[in-house]
Amino acid sequence: MSTSSGAKGDFALAVHGGAGTIRRNETTAARAPFYHEALYRALAAGRDVLADGGNALDAVTQAVVGLEDDPLFNAGKGSVFSAAGTQEMDAALMDGRDLRAGAVAAIFGPRNPILAARAVMEHSAHVLLVGEGALAFCREQGIAFAEPNYFSPKSAGARCMPSSNAAVAGLPG
Repeated sequence: MSTSSGAKGDFALAVHGGAGTIRRNETTAARAPFYHEALYRALAAGRDVLADGGNALDAVTQAVVGLEDDPLFNAGKGSVFSAAGTQEMDAALMDGRDLRAGAVAAIFGPRNPILAARAVMEHSAHVLLVGEGALAFCREQGIAFAEPNYFSPKSAGARCMPSSNAAVAGLPG
């Protein structure tokens, strides 16, 4: 799904809700509107940043937060469960203007992994932090951790499918 506007300059923003497989027995035509509404909410979050004159990095971050906060998508709250009954979440972000990047991998606890990835990009000398080291960094940076049971199988529908979420923003040169 994408949008563009001339409100404060031309821009484009696109979001997608995953690149994995949703098994046919796990979805129906009746469920499609829920996915579309959730995608539109994520898209609107990013669009609003751009329409208010914000930058692409902020818009992408907010769009991904929208996907991570929705249990329909395999990100954040909706992440699939490992055999151990937890999620091992990853997130990455890059700023094409200066080629800075930040990423986290194999983390469980931060509510929005994309905010952790952005903190790595903006507040560390590293590009990628993994596991316990990433979690310690998140705590040092004040990244919000989810409340107990936020990542529960019930809230996520206990899905087990590989997938990813992405948002891409483009601004004129």
